[in-house]
Amino acid sequence: MKYGINTLDDFKFSGKTVICRLDLNSPYDKDKAVLKDTTRIEAAVPTIKELCSAGAKLVLLSHQGGDLEYGNYISTRLHSDVISKMLGGLVIFLDDVCGPAARNAIKELKPGQILLLDNVRYMAEEMTLFETKLKLTPQEQTKTQVVQKLAPLADIYVCDAFAAAHRDQPTLVAFEYLLPSAMGRLFEKEYEVLSKIMVSPDKPCIFCLGGAKIEDAFDMMPKVLKEDIAGKILTSGLLAHVFMLAKGIDLGAPSIEIIYTKKLDVYIDKAKEILASYDDKIILPSDFAYNDCGSRVELDVKNLPSQFMISDIGTKTISSYKNEIARSKTIFVNGPCGIFEKTETELGTKEIFSFIADSQSYSVIGGGDSIAAVNKYKLTDGFSYICTGGGAMVRFLSGEELPVVKALKYSAGKIK
Repeated sequence: MKYGINTLDDFKFSGKTVICRLDLNSPYDKDKAVLKDTTRIEAAVPTIKELCSAGAKLVLLSHQGGDLEYGNYISTRLHSDVISKMLGGLVIFLDDVCGPAARNAIKELKPGQILLLDNVRYMAEEMTLFETKLKLTPQEQTKTQVVQKLAPLADIYVCDAFAAAHRDQPTLVAFEYLLPSAMGRLFEKEYEVLSKIMVSPDKPCIFCLGGAKIEDAFDMMPKVLKEDIAGKILTSGLLAHVFMLAKGIDLGAPSIEIIYTKKLDVYIDKAKEILASYDDKIILPSDFAYNDCGSRVELDVKNLPSQFMISDIGTKTISSYKNEIARSKTIFVNGPCGIFEKTETELGTKEIFSFIADSQSYSVIGGGDSIAAVNKYKLTDGFSYICTGGGAMVRFLSGEELPVVKALKYSAGKIK
């Protein structure tokens, strides 16, 4: 047991039917009908291998996309093909989640066999809107269809979906109330790495925060600044834009419109509160870049507002951020510096991420877009640890006990 949670070392799996909840959610190319990045799938393989080698009858569950991001809301059939190739053996796939076909297939599993069921978010009770609107307790979620139909067929539940540990959904938090449960090897490792940053990071420690998904960052920043976990926060992306607006700096209509369209304007007041206490620790860009008909154009903050949408940090900012990074011993990264998918606006992300990867500092990076950038620039070996989680990682660092962690701790205590 670690951190009050059972690990795979606490159970014998031979001949047992094991439900293993993973987070295989991956970027998807609709035009080519392929998964663009398989980092999360690769990260899940060690736990899958260990359970199979131990003789488990293994049932895999995962989501792919969701009701709030319908663009990559697809079947997990592609994921079964990827896992099969990685394992060098067949993974059975069934386009059912908990219906008669799924239940019969589970009953027929033999030790060492793997069955991947379809996207759990095809079930209404696994959707984000179900979670946020009904707010059911884990005990209430044990009454949902997916849990009621699958739990009686299993002996043990394993959660290796740290990237989804901040979600409060039946396949993540309810099985623990009905079955002996453990965290998988990936979950265990990510918990350990983030705990180290929370408890005893080597100083100076800086946080590089950017990207477009900035909501959780506003809960995390006051915590890491107040407790001196982060000495400074280097901002970029929409996070920097919100702080600039909080300072009364006019970015220009196109950039401001993005903030309001994404409903991030609610964080302007929160940014003001953070600046009131930690203005010297929140480092903002001194220049920006935008895409003007295929050409990269940079402008100084004093030359704002811009008639173009700001899409990257500028070279002056890149240089000053590198200086801060060079003085640091621990670096935490979440979110790219700009729109790295386009050549004209990838410089900030490419330069900053490459500089961190080349440094001797302990570096942790996480989040789907960040991982995609790391893979694009072939920097995987340069980072000390690449965390599969984005939202879960940030919320963990905010000091919040994640719903899945609570459920796993409940199960461990119950077994005791």
